[in-house]
Amino acid sequence: MTQWRKTLERVLSPESTRSIRFEDLCNVLIRLGFEERRQTGSHRIFSKFGLPEIINVQPRPDGFAKPYQVRQVRNLILRYGLHLSVHSP
Repeated sequence: MTQWRKTLERVLSPESTRSIRFEDLCNVLIRLGFEERRQTGSHRIFSKFGLPEIINVQPRPDGFAKPYQVRQVRNLILRYGLHLSVHSP
């Protein structure tokens, strides 16, 4: 199993909400087809063609993603079934 796939599984697991590194969360979004629209300070804004929602994420001072933002990403992935159409290289 590839590293990003393991990270995706951790993002999808409610038990891992507090232990996702910010850069790993951004990489999962990119692998799922999201594009980084802009960066304002530490905020990164992602969108995906065909989805009406955007996702705004920013790191905690310790380099981990904010738990509520991990939950938002998880809900977005599950709502649109994005994890079902991904194939490992």
